Amino acid sequence: MPLSKSKEKYIRSLHLKKNRDQNSNFIAEGEKLAKEILSAPHIQIESILAQKGWITNNSHLINGLDGRVEIVNVAELKLISQLTTPNQVLIVAKQLSPSIKEKIVASDWSLYLDRIQDPGNMGTILRIADWFGIKHVFCSPDSVELYNSKVIQASMGAFLRVNVIAIDFQHIKQQFPDLPVLATVVDKGTSVFHYQAVQHGIIIMGNESQGISNELLNQATHQITIPSQGGSGMESLNVAVATGIICGTLRNPILGI
Repeated sequence: MPLSKSKEKYIRSLHLKKNRDQNSNFIAEGEKLAKEILSAPHIQIESILAQKGWITNNSHLINGLDGRVEIVNVAELKLISQLTTPNQVLIVAKQLSPSIKEKIVASDWSLYLDRIQDPGNMGTILRIADWFGIKHVFCSPDSVELYNSKVIQASMGAFLRVNVIAIDFQHIKQQFPDLPVLATVVDKGTSVFHYQAVQHGIIIMGNESQGISNELLNQATHQITIPSQGGSGMESLNVAVATGIICGTLRNPILGI
């Protein structure tokens, strides 16, 4: 049966944040993401639109989802896809409702993203957090939305394993008043390679062009930096690259570099 006009219109409406928020759902595309989502026990699937070959090859993943699976052809996928080249499958799923795990936040590293705007950066940072076992990524409310399709794609499924919570920093401070707060800065602060003051806390990563706001800088208990080597003409590192270096070093400190 061809894809109905109403279904096409509905899925295309989910390309907009306001409609995703209204319906509390999101779109994910591609074979890898589909397998990650369908293997996650805490995800509620609304619908799966896929080519016949994908459905046949992945019958074990969609067992029990009868009535929510619809066969579509390449042309129909192109109508509803947000990708330049549509993949074999598109999933509509319900948004997650993550909660703060207080014991983990109080004893481990977490990230706070201050006004991160680029979806690729956001998704990559989630992958980094997942790689290094960082369970909480807090985001300022004016950061790019988690369920932006480019964030979901770039995260490569990491959003399923990391608690991503949009929250004002003041709420975290109120809940964890004694938690160390590390602000990552460019031109001052302690080298992260020599840093050993604390082994848990909130790591703040700043906006791509403006860095960390003065309001948050004033609340930091420590400032850390990634020192450049002599002769570098770069003013700063990409925020996702910097996050990877910071997380890797704090997870596995190498002192004396």
